[in-house]
Parts: sequence; structure tokens; C-alpha cells
Amino acid sequence: MENFRKIIQHNREWAAAMKAEDPDYFEKRASRQEPHFLYIGCSDSRVPANVVTGTEPGELFVHRNIANVVLPSDLNVMSVLQYAVEVLDVKHVIVTGHYNCGGVKAAMGNQSYGLVDLWLQPIRNVVRWNKPELEQIEDEQARFDRVVELNVLEQLYHLSETPVIQNAWEKGKRPLLHGLVYDIHEGLLREIATGVDSQEAADALAQRRQSGVPAGPPPVMGRLTQPVLAGDALADAIAQRVMDRLNVTGGSAKR
Repeated sequence: MENFRKIIQHNREWAAAMKAEDPDYFEKRASRQEPHFLYIGCSDSRVPANVVTGTEPGELFVHRNIANVVLPSDLNVMSVLQYAVEVLDVKHVIVTGHYNCGGVKAAMGNQSYGLVDLWLQPIRNVVRWNKPELEQIEDEQARFDRVVELNVLEQLYHLSETPVIQNAWEKGKRPLLHGLVYDIHEGLLREIATGVDSQEAADALAQRRQSGVPAGPPPVMGRLTQPVLAGDALADAIAQRVMDRLNVTGGSAKR
């Protein structure tokens, strides 16, 4: 109970701090939400979506599950996706994996984990499809990292093929699709795919997810006309937002 009471106490302190800085902080967010992003990430407690992206309440619509899997048969993620795209009109959908993901590691082995094995099967397929490339990676950690990246590409491709995204693109509307991997050792988001906004871009993504393309930020794909922050620039921008908040609050980030 002690740990639970700490959560309640921290909530009271956070709410008081927000009201002290802006008396209307909660009222301005209570009437509606207008997020620009749908974030699909892993349920891992080390990767809190708003914290690692430096976003405020109301800026990020979030769905999380084990190993950031996107399955057309999963009514949960499909419902979230439809609401985000068709009702909230989000401009970006981001699939975010993370290094040292327990779900990915489990999918790479032969041990049975019961019910979760059914959930991990799509990742086992990723491992199987990319076996020639993975067998050439001698370092175990590097191989693990590569599967995390390949899984993001696979789930992003699943996302691009959903009726919700296909219908939006046919109408000439966004969202843009992005794939990121969070480095839990450095706290940085690394770009794996950026600006997927058409069937042509999705087709290119389909090739990348099984082609042995080296890790790292790829060229921007699709019809983007505005520059997109990539690699270190993206990380620096997020870090600056967090530091700005730390300075405002005197050393305690607004969470």
C-alpha cells in the first residue's frame, strides 16, 4: 500500500504544481483533445510515451501493448487507430519500439510462455523471414537490436495496409507514418522509417522490412515538402523541450 499511496501523493503534488503555474491548466484540456500524434508503443514501464517525447497532456494519443505489435485482428489497436485518424484527425502515427524489449527477446527464443506466445507469433515470423541476415550478425546484442528494428518496420508495414490508413490516403489525407526505436541506455529516439504517406512509400517499406537494409535513419519517403527532424536533431529538439520545462519548474519536470 505504501507504493500505491506514493502515486496518489505524487498526483496531488503534480496537480498543485500545474495549477500554481497556470490556474486554467486543466480546464483548457478538459473540454476537448486535439492531438497531432497517435503513438503506438510497447507497454514496457521504462518507456513512458509522454516523458520520452517531451509532450504535454493532450498532445499525444497513445496505444501500448507488448512489443508494439499492430495486428488487423486486434480490435483494440484498430479501434484506437480509427478514432485517432477519422475523429481526432491526427497528422502522424508513430510506431515506437525499444532496445532490450522483453517481448522481442522472448520471440527470438524457443521457450514457451503460454498465452503470450500467440501474441508474439508475428515477431517470430520476423525472425524467421530475416534468418539469413540475422545469422550473419555474430554479436548477440547487435542481433537483438536488429530484430527490434525489423519488428518496428514490420508493424509499420501492417499499419500502412490497414483499411483506416488506406482509406485516408485514397482521400488525399494524411497521416504520415513513422517508425522509431527508443534507446533505453541513452534516452534517445532513433528513426527507422520516416514520412510514409502513400502506397508507393508503403511498398518501399515492404522491401526494407526484409531486405537487410542497415540500421539508421533512411531517406524521407513520400510527398513531404517540409523538412523532418532526423537522428540527433530530433533528439536535441526533444531534449531542449524537457530542459526548458525543468528550468521553468526549478528542477522538477512537469509530469
